[in-house]
Amino acid sequence: MHLTVLAASGSTGLSLTRQALDRGHIVRAIARNPDRITVPDAPGLTKIVADVFHTDEIDSALEGSELVLSGLGVPKGTKPGVLTAGARSAVASGARVIWLGAYGTGPSAAVASALNRLVLKGLGAEVADKVESDAVVTEAGGTVFHAGPLTNKPISPNRRTVGLDASPKSIFRIMVSRDTVAAAMLDEAENPQFPGRIAVPLTR
Repeated sequence: MHLTVLAASGSTGLSLTRQALDRGHIVRAIARNPDRITVPDAPGLTKIVADVFHTDEIDSALEGSELVLSGLGVPKGTKPGVLTAGARSAVASGARVIWLGAYGTGPSAAVASALNRLVLKGLGAEVADKVESDAVVTEAGGTVFHAGPLTNKPISPNRRTVGLDASPKSIFRIMVSRDTVAAAMLDEAENPQFPGRIAVPLTR
C-alpha cells in the first residue's frame, strides 16, 4: 500500500513509519523537520517537509494520498488548533484517514474512568482541539484510535482492538505502548474494521 504518515518525526509517527516499511508498504513521511525522522533511508521511504499551519504546504504534501495515518500531537509551545488543522487537511486530500486520539475525550469520555477524565482535564484547550479533530475524521468516514496512557514498551503479542462498547474503564487496563498503537493503526489500514468509528487499542 502507499501510505502517508503525518507527524512522522514524533514518537508514534516514527513507529508508524518504521512498522509500515517493515510490512513492505511505500511510505510518504511528513514532518516540519524531516531530519528528525530518524528511520533509516529506504527505497520505499520519502521524507517531506510540511507544517499543518501552512495550508498550501500541507495540502501539497498530502496531494494524491490514498491513506493518511496521523501521529500528530500537541508539543509544548504549539499554537492551539494544530490537530484540527491537520485533520481538515488530511480529510480534504480525499484520502482515507486513520487518526490518533486520546481515550477519555469526546465519545470515549462517557466510558472512561473518573481517574482518566481527571488526568485529561488538565489539558484545557487541547481537549477541545482533540474532540474537534476526531469529529472531522469520523464524519468523513475515517477511524480514530482513542489510546490510553502511552508507554515505550514493545508491541504486545496479545494486542487487540475493540470498539467503545467493549473498552475497559480502568486507566491501567487501557495503558498501551506506542508501538502497539502504531501496529493497531496499520492493521486498520490493511483491514478496515472501524470506519467512521472510534477504536480502542489494547495490550490484551
